Amino acid sequence: MTDAPAGTHSPSPVQPGGSAGSHRGAAPQQVRVAILTVSDTRTPETDTSGQFLRAEIEAHGHEVVAYRVVKDDAVQIRSALVAFTREATVVLSSGGTGITGRDVTVPVVESLITKPIPGFGELFRMLSYQQVGGAAMLSRAVAGLVRGAVVFAMPGSLNAVQTAWNGILKDELGHLAFEVERHGQPGVLAPPPITGPDTPAPPPMPGAGGGVAAGLGRHKKGGGL
Repeated sequence: MTDAPAGTHSPSPVQPGGSAGSHRGAAPQQVRVAILTVSDTRTPETDTSGQFLRAEIEAHGHEVVAYRVVKDDAVQIRSALVAFTREATVVLSSGGTGITGRDVTVPVVESLITKPIPGFGELFRMLSYQQVGGAAMLSRAVAGLVRGAVVFAMPGSLNAVQTAWNGILKDELGHLAFEVERHGQPGVLAPPPITGPDTPAPPPMPGAGGGVAAGLGRHKKGGGL
């Protein structure tokens, strides 16, 4: 793969004010996250990017509900992403965002996206440019809403994943979950009503793996990875 590398230094993110700040304050403290690594050579034991993400996600109080390493194969990537968007509110994918013939992650992700988030790729390439110059244009990092979950496709190198996490994603997972679920998403079914003599249970909190995506089969917590 030829994903553009990124340096080890990432600038501290700007603290948001206004509505972004108030939304962050209302965001859930724990978000369900799935991690996908796309690589022909890595295994769970050698997947330094995936290991870094898992450690960081859990250290910040979030829950890793699924993790998988798949080959640079469009069918495998699509299958994993569809499954993960039923389990998680945020899906973090690394690898396969370059321009070689084996780099097929981006077209798969783009085919699933219902609402693109172009700012992620723009910010990632801006940070990478500060570190590696023009080589940053080789990365096609992309993000968007898929089945009521937010999918981020990053380059596969550890440095690139660290740049995306520290510079963009680390402090925004709760905010993302809040924005995705607070008004519902067109085309995503709500869970069926609970019937019976008792008062129906309250709806799940944003980011808890239910809400707008529950109708698409998100499982309860405690499932195996």
